[in-house]
Amino acid sequence: MRRGEIRWYTFKRPDKRRPVLILTRDSILEYLAEVTVAPVTSTIRDIPSEILLSRSDGMPHDCAVNFDHLQTVSRAGIGPVIAVLSTSRMDEAGRAIRFALGM
Repeated sequence: MRRGEIRWYTFKRPDKRRPVLILTRDSILEYLAEVTVAPVTSTIRDIPSEILLSRSDGMPHDCAVNFDHLQTVSRAGIGPVIAVLSTSRMDEAGRAIRFALGM
């Protein structure tokens, strides 16, 4: 598991299994039982606290990473890799996180 990977995660009901973007820094991942993630959704609001993803990012369809709903989840529930974001896309994620948190 590495920062920038999009992986499956099954949230508790009433939510569902959905892709999440791993945000926890690589240097600490192996020591933690939980990781910080941002959910990926098919609801695209086109706001600065999201980044849009498409097939060119390795996703099966257009979607958005929603940084207004950051969560810390159990590492044990993290599933297989769907895609890996490039460094430039992770830079965009950083900007969206700062916007979402008002930093």
